[in-house]
Amino acid sequence: MVSDNRVVILGGHGKVALLAAPKLAAEGFAVDSVIRNPEHNGDVQQAGANPVVLDMESASVDDFVGLFTGAQAIVFSAGAGGGNPARTNAVDYEAATRAIDAAVKAGVPKFVMVSYATVGLDLDRVSPDDSFYPYVKAKYDADAYLRESGLDYTILGPGTLTLEPATEKVAVADSDGKIDGVEPRRGARNATSRDNVAAMISYVLANRVASSQTVNFYDGETPIAEAVS
Repeated sequence: MVSDNRVVILGGHGKVALLAAPKLAAEGFAVDSVIRNPEHNGDVQQAGANPVVLDMESASVDDFVGLFTGAQAIVFSAGAGGGNPARTNAVDYEAATRAIDAAVKAGVPKFVMVSYATVGLDLDRVSPDDSFYPYVKAKYDADAYLRESGLDYTILGPGTLTLEPATEKVAVADSDGKIDGVEPRRGARNATSRDNVAAMISYVLANRVASSQTVNFYDGETPIAEAVS
């Protein structure tokens, strides 16, 4: 049986997840935040979530199914942090796809993936020899896998992440991360507050919008409630 109010966040000690948890709790959701290190329990609890210790790199599909069963939504906000191609692939692609498979198997109604705005462009323009390429490839492939899964998904594609407080106002970009045909690539023009990403996660789930959509966005002037439907 699916609960109307339980959300599972993967990558629960990440900056976006710690900002999203209290916003989801304020909307009436019960939040299970998955972490690898039990020493992070206190940070997760302080954010209003229930910490669940699970190593996503080694967790099987059935491990995820056991956690996901009954949940209303899964939020994938995990990331290896770059620097290690093997681990990047293990977390950002392999763990992501096992989580997607588990969500299908557990009958979870919604899956939200935190990606980034220009991943499609970067797949073609970043050299395979570049240290950034494994991350690009992992994120692009995980997004594609989610789109083909049959799940009701929302892929959120922010720009360069900052620690600025949420304005809850954004500029929605096209599928390539461009606005009016132009990719904003300089400084604040392509910035997205992590807190705005968290606000977007909460809004999408609380209002059941952006169904089977990819929403690329930067900080902007349009309230989230007007920008996303």
